[in-house]
Amino acid sequence: MAMLSLDIRSLEHGAATVNAVLTPDDGVWMEEDSPRPAGEGIRVSGRLSTAGTGRYYFSGHLDGAAQQECRRCLTPVETKVHAEVHVLFTTPGGEDDDDPDVFPVGGAQGDVIDLRPAVREQWLLEVPPFAECRPDCRGFCPKCGADLNAGACGCAAELDPRWDALRTLRGQPE
Repeated sequence: MAMLSLDIRSLEHGAATVNAVLTPDDGVWMEEDSPRPAGEGIRVSGRLSTAGTGRYYFSGHLDGAAQQECRRCLTPVETKVHAEVHVLFTTPGGEDDDDPDVFPVGGAQGDVIDLRPAVREQWLLEVPPFAECRPDCRGFCPKCGADLNAGACGCAAELDPRWDALRTLRGQPE
């Protein structure tokens, strides 16, 4: 958690620079979070500063990779993720307590800003929901399940009967 958790008293003399990694095995991740970061984790860099009484602002970047499966052929794919992050933290008891886009300042005395939950949320929003191994991936045959990237399967191309009337008009055989 080093450098992703800061004491707000350290911001009294100016902004704090953040340059740390959120690892894939950190306790902030929930069991259902998918995909988690691959490799060393998510590189978090930026600046945390005060933004008024009881308010703190983080502006920075996330860089990492997610291990996913191609949505068409299920081949493992590493997806690069680069995102700008802008997050507001407030001390409890303010007007922003019900705002889901604002994160609370924590700690026993309300004096610790933990960037990890905000980084986790931004990561899950930034990772593409569907990955492809390549733009021309042909996937699997819907009839026999053969990998069409390896070559054509033995299934005959089945024409959709709903288009028969149009094929007739164009002079194509049904």
